[in-house]
Amino acid sequence: MNRVVIIGGGAAGMAAAIGAARTGLETHLYEKNEKLGKKLYITGKGRCNVTNACETEELFANMVTNGKFLYSAMYGFTNFDMMSLLESCGCPLKTERGARVFPVSDKASDVTAALEKKLRSLDVKVHLNEPVKGLSIEEGCLRGILLQNKNETIEAKTVIAATGGLSYPATGSTGDGYRFAKEAGHTVTPLLPALVPFNCAEPDVRALQGLSLRNVEITVRDGKRILNREFGELLFTHFGISGPVALSASSFAAKAIQERPLVMEIDLKPALSREQLGARLLRDFEEAKNRQFKNSLGRLFPAKLIPVMVERSGIDPNKRVNEITVREREQLLSLTKAFRVTLTGLRGFGEAIITQGGVQVKEIDPHTMESKKLPGLFFAGELLDLDGVTGGFNLQIAWSTGMLAGQSAGQRASE
Repeated sequence: MNRVVIIGGGAAGMAAAIGAARTGLETHLYEKNEKLGKKLYITGKGRCNVTNACETEELFANMVTNGKFLYSAMYGFTNFDMMSLLESCGCPLKTERGARVFPVSDKASDVTAALEKKLRSLDVKVHLNEPVKGLSIEEGCLRGILLQNKNETIEAKTVIAATGGLSYPATGSTGDGYRFAKEAGHTVTPLLPALVPFNCAEPDVRALQGLSLRNVEITVRDGKRILNREFGELLFTHFGISGPVALSASSFAAKAIQERPLVMEIDLKPALSREQLGARLLRDFEEAKNRQFKNSLGRLFPAKLIPVMVERSGIDPNKRVNEITVREREQLLSLTKAFRVTLTGLRGFGEAIITQGGVQVKEIDPHTMESKKLPGLFFAGELLDLDGVTGGFNLQIAWSTGMLAGQSAGQRASE
């Protein structure tokens, strides 16, 4: 009975198991899949963006939802603590653009292997292919968990739910933890896909499929309100918009886009002010003054984008450049600084990196990750209503909340 049980062997679950076992308590980890860390294998395109090497206080600026709730967890087990843990277990790390941290090998499997090594050294009992049916609750008291296959109760003084969200359901993220939370009397906020591509309305956007634009700035608007402004790389797809800036923007737009379409403005030349771009256009047009308009934009835009820019500008594609009016040139300038796309919705959970929404954090003690509804029950990771932008921040949420939940559950079970 005097043991800690963890449901879920992903990032948060493994961190929780390490935290609990370090307190000296018997620790059991139950995972429905045939191996631990299944979702880790596909993060960062199989390379696993472990965390971000920014200053710890900067982590909070990269949180989208309920960042303040994470103060105790993040400072208790920082991004640098996580890096030290992995390197001490034989997984050397490197830092890339945007302070993103990856294993030197570029293999996500090395991250899982290092954590498994740590679990073994701490004598954590890992139970694979063991789905959990639910919590064992009697007369308002937590007794343990119910196993699905064996239909038996595993008694435990404390239980940590770390089952993940709804994103990438093929990895086993089927929302079981939200059901467990509700059984314990918790509120689960609306669940939305986040860090996910957008569907778009315009046919000409779909015609740009495969075009990647670097160093653009996007602004997502809900009417007059700006939801997000982001600089970086954008990718056009057969359904709309993807790429790093779009994925980050989706987290800020997820709730509003459920209600109505939004507008994304793409500044194709953010390094140039409107005046500088105007001067650049004049120079380019002067050099190409005897060409047709459709053949004059090669130095300004990638080839695939030119027909769309010509069409949207409203300028006759066969018009000689020296015949283009000041007004027409201004139209092209405005289009270049604000190429508009109508965002009609988000892609589904199958393409989402994370889930936005989850167990309401005001019902959780931020200093311990313990439920305020059912003593002895703890939560960690994506199951909670917490999320950040891309760049290793969501995995750091999992590591930090998992470690805090594990330590707290171990201490409580020792009482």
